Amino acid sequence: MQDPRELYQLETDTHASALGAHTMVVSLGGLIDAGNTQKLITAHLLGSLEHTVVASFDVDQLLDYRGRRPAMTFDRDHFSDYDDPSMLLYRMVDAEGTPFYLLAGPEPDYQWERVIEAIRQLVRRLGIQLVVSVQGIPMGVPHTRPVGITQHASNPSLIPGNDAAFGMIQIPGSLDSLMHLRLGESGIDTVGFAVHVPHYLAQMDFGDAAVAGLRAVTGLTGLDLPMTELSALAGLHRAEIERQVADSDEVGDVVHGLEEQYDAFTEGLKRQSLLATELAELPSADEIGAELEQFLAEETAEEGTEETAPEADAASEDEGPDFLR
Repeated sequence: MQDPRELYQLETDTHASALGAHTMVVSLGGLIDAGNTQKLITAHLLGSLEHTVVASFDVDQLLDYRGRRPAMTFDRDHFSDYDDPSMLLYRMVDAEGTPFYLLAGPEPDYQWERVIEAIRQLVRRLGIQLVVSVQGIPMGVPHTRPVGITQHASNPSLIPGNDAAFGMIQIPGSLDSLMHLRLGESGIDTVGFAVHVPHYLAQMDFGDAAVAGLRAVTGLTGLDLPMTELSALAGLHRAEIERQVADSDEVGDVVHGLEEQYDAFTEGLKRQSLLATELAELPSADEIGAELEQFLAEETAEEGTEETAPEADAASEDEGPDFLR
C-alpha cells in the first residue's frame, strides 16, 4: 500500500492537540442513499453550524471522472464554472459549543483500503473516539408510518436494546461499510444508522428520513444539533408526497397496501411480545422438575402412612371410588 498520508493534507496550522473532538460523522455516499437522506443531513449541518476545513483529500487519485462526470456551466460562448468534487474534513461546533467532525464528499472509486487507513490516521491524530454514519435504504414501508432504522456497531454495547431486523445476509460493499469493519478491527468505536425509506420515494428527497437519522445521531452522541429547519423541510416534502399520492389512484393503492402490510407486521410483533411475556411467567423446566420431585416425595410419604393404617384402606375399598357411588 502506498503511504496513506499522501492522500490528504492538513488545511490548518493549529496543533492537533487543540483540534480534538469526540465524534466524527462520515458522509461519503455509497451504493445508494434512499431519499437522499445522507445528502440532506450533510447540507443541513453545513448550512446551520459554524465550521472550518481541517483536511482535504486528493480526489484526483480517488475518483473515476468518466464514471460520474462533474457538471460544468456553459455561458453563451464560454465555460464559466466547474463543479469540482471535493472530499473534506470539517471541524464543526454544535449549539452548545461542543466540537465534532464531519467528513463529507463523494464515495471514492479507488483505493478503499488506503482511504480508510488515511481516515484511521486522522481519527487517531485528532483524538476522535466515535465514528458515526447515516444513510437511507429502500424498504417496503409506507411514508404514513413511523420511520424505522436499522442499527449496526463495532461493539454491540454501543446500541443496547437493538432489535435486529435482519439475520445474516450478503450485500454489495461500500467504502462506508468497509470503513466500519476496518475501524472496528482497529479498536475504534463506530455506529451506523440505516434509515428505512419507502421504496417509491428512494429517488426523491424524503426529509422525514433525514430527521430520523439526525435524531439518532443526537441520541447516540449527545450533540446539540439544530432540527427546526430540517423538520420544516420534511414537512414540505410530506405535503408534496401527499399531493402526488392524491393525484394517482395507482400510487394510493400501493401506499394503502403497504399500510395494511405494515400494520399487520406491527400487530404480529405485539402478539409475539405478549406471548413472550406469557411464556416468561410460566415455570422453568428446573422449577417443574423440583415440583415433581416434591410431589413424588409427598406421595411416597403418604403411601408409607397408608401402609400403617390397613383399616382405613379396607374402608376405602368398601366405599369404592367416588365416580362409582
